[in-house]
Amino acid sequence: MLRLSWTQPEDLLPHALVAAEFDGRDVADLRSRWVAAGGTPDAAVSGATPEPAPDPLRALARELLAEIDQRPAPAALVAAEPDDLDAILAAAPAVWAAPAPEMQPADLDDRVLGAWLGRASGCLLGKPVEKISLEGIRAIGRSTGNWPIASYFTEVGLDPDIAARYPWNRRSRPTSLVENIDGMPEDDDLNFPLIALGLLERIGTGFTTDDVAQAWLDDLPGGRVFTAERITYRNLLDGYEPDVAGAVQNPFRDWIGAQIRTDVYGWVNPGDPVAAARLAWTDGRLSHGRSGLYGAMFAAAACSAAVVATSVSEVVAAGCSVVPAGSRYAAAIARGVELGAGDLDDEAAVDALHAEFGKLHWVHALSNSALLAFALTRGDGDFERSITLAVSGGWDTDSVGATVGSITGALTGARGLPGRWTRPLHDTLATSVPGFAGARFTDLAARTVALAPAPAATR
Repeated sequence: MLRLSWTQPEDLLPHALVAAEFDGRDVADLRSRWVAAGGTPDAAVSGATPEPAPDPLRALARELLAEIDQRPAPAALVAAEPDDLDAILAAAPAVWAAPAPEMQPADLDDRVLGAWLGRASGCLLGKPVEKISLEGIRAIGRSTGNWPIASYFTEVGLDPDIAARYPWNRRSRPTSLVENIDGMPEDDDLNFPLIALGLLERIGTGFTTDDVAQAWLDDLPGGRVFTAERITYRNLLDGYEPDVAGAVQNPFRDWIGAQIRTDVYGWVNPGDPVAAARLAWTDGRLSHGRSGLYGAMFAAAACSAAVVATSVSEVVAAGCSVVPAGSRYAAAIARGVELGAGDLDDEAAVDALHAEFGKLHWVHALSNSALLAFALTRGDGDFERSITLAVSGGWDTDSVGATVGSITGALTGARGLPGRWTRPLHDTLATSVPGFAGARFTDLAARTVALAPAPAATR
């Protein structure tokens, strides 16, 4: 029996109740109605419960989802966390100053290639342990002599009891363990950047949210999108316009999906984080809001800085320069930076993050972005240290590993990346995105740089 995840009303409703309560919306009466009717209050971590709900319970779930959409967010939250682009930028810190032109690197080609390769390497490192608990990641690493993480994961030497207790991501295991790697396997963390690159090549920086929606429908099968993207995809097919499709019965708008889509917008706007963030907003708003949208803008702005900057602190400052200062997202980034610069050892610092953010779903933007900021800050530009910190922190391992790899890969440049991380990629990327069959990272980098103007001197 097919149980499609992230779409069944009875599976969405518990997530929607949690999201509403997290925003301070009063839905206690709706939760009571659901539980009284026999619905589970516990959100399915994997996105789908084993069995479908009876028809009356499913109908109630649809009704309650619609009612949740009508419950307003508190005025203070709306003021602190707007979704309108101009309001977001008005609430963000004042400026980010790029290095003066004479101080900017002349090797943009190498920086952008480093970003593509870094994104792939960090993603590939995190793929086999995606969805595995922090405890499980540590147990696997220790059992195989790879703790602290120093290479791609292996199952050679893995204790059978640990393997049974913490099974690999079944889709990733055949292509992402070190003994199996043969080029970069397909992953949504790379597919979405390809779609962004295709949009920019076909339409240019004037693309609209409608164009993003059309690209999804043209280039992505529905089964290749998840969480907020899957809800948005469904709503587009149901006739909702792109301006509203992401806001209808979508409890995942604060999750990490938009944050994995926007690196390319930074790479084609070197040293101009606001221009990058504007493109990220146009893309991200299709499916996300508030924290999810800020994550898209932060990543794009940080990537814009990473191809011209010389330090992680510059990159994080650029990302923060486009995020509302009073938002929960800005606070999560600040907490990650604080722990990264603090005195706790790596595991204790990660434990502190999990203690503070662990009640959120493992795909939520806030927890993963706090980990992102921690890994970047503590790694301090060291590519290997940064991606291994990101993945060893758990949660959405491939996505955080990819973004950390993208940023530190850009700071380092392709020529400076350790070969043990890049050689297994064979300069190849598997993808089902039309127009990119047989893609090579060297070609993708050249196509990206061809779209970039000269680096901006100031914001």
